[in-house]
Amino acid sequence: MGEDQLPFWFSLEKAGDNWTVYLKNDSENLAVPDVEIKKDSIHIIMNAFDSEVHAKMMEDGSIQGKYQRNYQENYHSGFVAERNIDTRFPVSEAPKTDFSGKWEFEFTRSDNSTYLALGIFQQNGNKITGTFLTNVGDYRFLEGNVSGDTFYLSAFDGGHAFFFTGQADKSGEVTGRFRSGPIFFQTFEASRNESFELPENDHLTQLKEGYETIDFSFPNADGEIVSLSDSTFKDKIVLVQLFGTWCANCMDETNFLAPWYLENKSKGIEVVALAFESKPDFDYAAGRVKKHAERFEVPYPQLIAGVSKKDEAAKSLPALKEVIAFPTLIYLDKKHKVRKIHTGFSGPGTGDYYAQWIESHKILIDKLLSE
Repeated sequence: MGEDQLPFWFSLEKAGDNWTVYLKNDSENLAVPDVEIKKDSIHIIMNAFDSEVHAKMMEDGSIQGKYQRNYQENYHSGFVAERNIDTRFPVSEAPKTDFSGKWEFEFTRSDNSTYLALGIFQQNGNKITGTFLTNVGDYRFLEGNVSGDTFYLSAFDGGHAFFFTGQADKSGEVTGRFRSGPIFFQTFEASRNESFELPENDHLTQLKEGYETIDFSFPNADGEIVSLSDSTFKDKIVLVQLFGTWCANCMDETNFLAPWYLENKSKGIEVVALAFESKPDFDYAAGRVKKHAERFEVPYPQLIAGVSKKDEAAKSLPALKEVIAFPTLIYLDKKHKVRKIHTGFSGPGTGDYYAQWIESHKILIDKLLSE
């Protein structure tokens, strides 16, 4: 296997006349129901992500083709699937290092700027799982193997392909690299640090001086204008989600908010999502949002708010100093005063950190309901 190949598990299953692909990363088994098979040709549309696989069944039993992102020019890579592979990554020797625990990572971007991340891993023999948390989100469910003093981790969710590899030296320090798809590349250094924590996410995104609330008035996917001043939101707690259908952390947050809203809306709670999409074209954005709402059974309004560039997104919400990350969740009380802004999202792949976020979310909602 070359260093630029990213392995992942998937299964292809049929129920009646319908095929479904299941993408497998650690404990996640992500269903992709948009699959068309005609003779030896396979076409997979990757959930609400604007990406797809075109492939063919070969005579040797393998599947070969191409993965591409439709909204990003020249973003494509080869796709090869084989049966009966024992390990996600090749293992040439028994593990010499146990990477289990918490690690402090420093990533270096192509412009030499850096950022910190928390790595949390569980290792059992030569199998390793875990994820990386940053201030703007996490890298979801990662799975891989350890060979000697080197770990290999990967994930593929249909829209994002992540590959990490790091090698420990004699002192236990780790250096390595991170690739995301055919374009994105970073390096990192890490050391074991069981007490390391990232800064609190509830104070990163702030209102401009003089503002106590935000306001919005945007069209839904059918072109109907929805505003915070509408009677639907009057005297209710409102959660405003800044998201994009291209965003995996947004998918995780939506998967929490959608059922949670159905369970709690009768208490006087509304959720509205503001979509910031990859192209400045309403019809394109509306199509992506409709597909997203259908795929993830979203019961609250999703509005077309702008494009995914953060500086442009900030112009759509002038009360905010800046938009730092997607998703961002803004909590408004019954008088629509901003009570908290949570930047990014630590999803189910982060384990205890996901549980802690759910608990803090519940505590705040209960407080706002009691007022």
